[in-house]
Amino acid sequence: MKASVPEDVPSPCIGVCAINPQTGYCEGCFRTLDEIAGWSSYTVEQQRTVLARVQERRKTQGYVLSPLAEE
Repeated sequence: MKASVPEDVPSPCIGVCAINPQTGYCEGCFRTLDEIAGWSSYTVEQQRTVLARVQERRKTQGYVLSPLAEE
């Protein structure tokens, strides 16, 4: 049986890099500074965990992606 290779997880960065002092999240990708700094060294599982946090933060902040953006 052939082992499956984990797929690459794309960075959520959209090039709008500014940390909101009230939330501590990047205005563009909703990651913390620690999450941004550690992204390239994270395992696929860690990156997916961060993406789940980002999605929840977007909802909390009132930013919900349209269904088309998630395709």
